[in-house]
This record gives sequence, structure tokens and C-alpha cells, in this order.
Amino acid sequence: MRILVVGSGGREHALCWAIAASPLCTKLLCAPGNAGIAQVAECVEVGAEDTAGQVALARREKIDFVVVGPEGPLVAGLADRLAEAGIKVFGPSAKAAQLEGSKGFTKDLCRRHNIPTAAYECFTDVAKAEAYIKAQGAPIVVKADGLAAGKGVVVAETEQQAIDAVRDMLAGNRFGTAGASVVIEEFMEGEEASLFALCDGEHALALAGAQDHKRVFDGDKGPNTGGMGAYSPAPILDAAMVERAMHEIVLPTIRGLKADGAPYKGVLYAGLMIGPKGPRLVEYNCRFGDPECQVLMMRLKSDIVPALMACADGGLDHFDLRWSDEAALTVVMAANGYPETYEKGSEIRNLEAAGKVEGVQIFHAGTRFSPDGKHVLANGGRVLNVTAMAPTVEEARSRAYRAVDLIDWPGGFCRHDIAWRAVARRP
Repeated sequence: MRILVVGSGGREHALCWAIAASPLCTKLLCAPGNAGIAQVAECVEVGAEDTAGQVALARREKIDFVVVGPEGPLVAGLADRLAEAGIKVFGPSAKAAQLEGSKGFTKDLCRRHNIPTAAYECFTDVAKAEAYIKAQGAPIVVKADGLAAGKGVVVAETEQQAIDAVRDMLAGNRFGTAGASVVIEEFMEGEEASLFALCDGEHALALAGAQDHKRVFDGDKGPNTGGMGAYSPAPILDAAMVERAMHEIVLPTIRGLKADGAPYKGVLYAGLMIGPKGPRLVEYNCRFGDPECQVLMMRLKSDIVPALMACADGGLDHFDLRWSDEAALTVVMAANGYPETYEKGSEIRNLEAAGKVEGVQIFHAGTRFSPDGKHVLANGGRVLNVTAMAPTVEEARSRAYRAVDLIDWPGGFCRHDIAWRAVARRP
């Protein structure tokens, strides 16, 4: 099969790395890709958001199967356009991708189908939103309704912080059209975890659990980011909790979308808050998590390609996947200043030596080659995912940070406490 992966981040590098290992893959392209992806796939300069360009590329290269990595193209309808062109695709339709494209859409779906989630209301009017905040009190959560690259969520510890966030989004145009409507919801106590399920429109297959770290600094301090690290398995997502979350949250969602004429095909990422009342939905994403995808691909022992194809073709009810018993952990190296203003173009050295640490695989998230092709340069906010496998999470963490220490990149930083919850749990 000739396979095209759409995207340029660490998630797409991990997907390309896993797909390239499949005997079913005879040719692998990635558009636009990055300096790391170029080691396992042929990179083509077509933007992920260029729907027409991606369809034209797939046609020109006689692609058999397209795997769409990021949410933007899915929300914009890339899966629909590929299907119309007769090209098989992994990823939901634009209608189904509203689960991530509009937080209000998801919350309303939860309300209709009794899916456990935080109490909420949606607002486009600043005064009404402020009145709601004052009536509810703090802590309280303010979310931009649309896509904001993981940064459109403010966990406000005071009413004033929440009011400032509302003004920032609705009146200050902080996130453009994504913040033209806001969801204000109750603050949920508990521990967050990420549950992923492959879906074929009717059936869902749970993948290994993972836990990521949204805050930018050690000790879960600072603003939310797209994710500063992740590990799998997540102790809080044991088999019983996964079964409960699938039964109470994921499967009612799949049934609800099918009934609404928007069958969900692809991977569904349920961000869960696990507290005294059991699992409750924080939010849905319509694609693999980044950086959770990196640890999942490391632990996956089965061929990824038939699993992705089953989402498009159906038949997931007869499908199973094998996972390594070992732990995987990834540390995100980000450009100084991220998630606010950061510079691009700084050189990253010694990646080869770092990649030779036992059990380590380095996935590139935001890199490009220098014009002469000799040097790797930073080209984004989150730049590298230093990922390691080992028999225990402590050993995986030790290997990952050993590799981080070998990387010569003064322009970057990372958190040094990835998997602190899992480590604290161990006797």
C-alpha cells in the first residue's frame, strides 16, 4: 500500500515510525513532515491545512490510504474531501470532528445522552458570562469553544481570573473565531487521564491508557500547553476504569453520533477526570493525543496499519491489539518562551548520541533542516519528544532524561518531573 500521513508534529513522526515498520506499507509519504520524519518517510511540501493540495497530492501519488494526524484538517473536512475522491482515509468527517471543533457541541451531546461531564453553560455575551461566573463562584473553568491548539482553557482560581479570561476571549479576540463563544464549566476534582479508542462508526476498541502533563513547568505550574510529556500505562486507568469509561462515556458518544447521522470513524481521544464519582469527560479530541501518541506507538506490538484501516472499513468488533508490558515515557523539549512568544531557528546538536541511549527513540515535533541540509533547527514551540521504553516507569524516565541531558540545545527547556504521579504511587 502507498500511504500518506498528513501533518508535521511529533504525533505524525510517531505514526510514520510505526507505519513504516508495517509489511503492508510499500511507500510512505508525509506532508509536510519535518526533519525527523524525513528519516522514515518522503516529505512533501504541502501544508496540513491545504485541503485541496492534500487531495491533489493523494491523487497524483496514487495513494491507497491517508492517515490524518492533526485536528485542523479534520475539522475543515479533509476526510470528507478524500472520501469524495474515492481515497480511503483514517479520520472522522467534519460533522463528527465537531467533537473537538466545538466544545459546546460536545457538551450539548453529553447533556442529550446523559454522558457524565462537568456542569456548564455557553456564552457569547460578556455580561451574561460574568453574571454566571459570579453566581457559580470559583474555582471555575473557562474554555474557548473552538480550536486553540490546547491553549484555550483557563482554570480560574478566582472569579476575577475567570472574568478576565472571558473578556480576553469574547471582547479581546485572543483566539479569534475560536473564542467567539465560550464554555464556562464547573471545576472538577480528580486526576486527569487520556483514554483512546479506535472507532469504525459503530464499534470502539480501547487502546492502552496514558497520562500527559498540560502545565508548562514542574509541579504542574504555569499556563496550559499542548502537553509537556506523557507516559503509558497510567496506573489510574486500570482495566476496570477503562471498561467503565467505555461503557459510560465513549460508547454512548459513538451511538449518539451515529443516531445524529455523523458516524465517528477514526481515533477518539477522551480526556477524563477521574474522581470520587468515577470518570467524567473533560473534553474530546478527534485525533491521537500529542504527546500521548508517541508513548502508545512505542508500546504497540501489533501492526498499526490494519487497525487504522479497520476504522475506515468496519470490523473493529473482531479486532484486538497486543501491547508491551513495559512502560513508555516521553519528555517534550520546547523552545524557550513557549507557550507564549518563542524564537525559531536555533540549532539542535548531538541528537545522534542522544538517540543511542538504550530504549530511546527521539520523535521530532517542530524541526526543519538548515538550508544546506546539514543541521537540525528548531521550527516550533514544542520541538522534540525524547521517548524511552523500559520495564518500569522509573527506568523509562531515567533513560529519557539521560538522552535529554545529551542534547545540546541552549534554546530549549523541558519539565523534569514527567510521570511524578505514577512514581509517587509505587511502593
